Amino acid sequence: MPSPNSSPPPSRLRTVPVGPGPGVELREAGEAGEGGAVLVLHGGPGPGGVAPLVDHLAQDHRVLAPTHPGWDGTVRPDELDSVPALAAAYSDLLARLEVGDATVIGTSFGGWVAAQAAVDDREGRISRLVLVDAVGPEVPGQQVTVPGGPPAPGPEAPAGGPEGGGAESGGSEAGGPEGGGAPVGGMAGAMAAMWAYAGPGMGDPDLLPRLAAVTCPVLMIWGSDDTVVTPEFGRAYAAGFPHARFELIPGVGHAPVREAPEALFALLDPFLAFLAHSDSDSGSGAL
Repeated sequence: MPSPNSSPPPSRLRTVPVGPGPGVELREAGEAGEGGAVLVLHGGPGPGGVAPLVDHLAQDHRVLAPTHPGWDGTVRPDELDSVPALAAAYSDLLARLEVGDATVIGTSFGGWVAAQAAVDDREGRISRLVLVDAVGPEVPGQQVTVPGGPPAPGPEAPAGGPEGGGAESGGSEAGGPEGGGAPVGGMAGAMAAMWAYAGPGMGDPDLLPRLAAVTCPVLMIWGSDDTVVTPEFGRAYAAGFPHARFELIPGVGHAPVREAPEALFALLDPFLAFLAHSDSDSGSGAL
């Protein structure tokens, strides 16, 4: 476990040619070791929202932290118009980088992409899944509450979508990105890209029953005060997986990475360490 006073490890930025268009901007940090590779998928606020998580994990893991096309001024090709398409691009990323035993961690919208990638994983490249206050399935009696709603139709923004709209937020995330990044005014293109991937309903009615196909261990971490996706939503989400554990962080909203990073790490680190130890001993990743 990294020291609280340790400085973030150096990282490398490059564009990896996967999927349609120019490829995916990727931040790589840390080195491959006993902890293995971790793919971190950010939510609406962009890469800055998961930067503390990336820095923490990079002390013991090789961390792959892509920027979703459409965020931070990157181009979203027209072909990348759904969560399954984005998830397929990240599956291609793992294949291109020859990663065959990956932990995938997704926060909020990134959690939806992570869950979709796990559902569609035909080559067994994903061995562990961590979802943090994730959206994704349509849950009966529950809904995703996004302040501002989808953007109104308008001209294409440079980042690949119409201008306008709110932020994927709620409570602590409302009005700005987690842990840095562009101000609200600079997020219009990113939010438009998110709506292009997610659609106006911010949920897939077919995803919940398909989670039964995910056989790897799953850790679900939720803020008790999340108003974007409530703990009840999270518990129903977790129940769809065959091997999932649901953990609640008291007094925290939709952004545990920013609001309570130490509480988040206290749940995440033992999960990853136990599974790494189990894999080395028996080849099993069971909870």
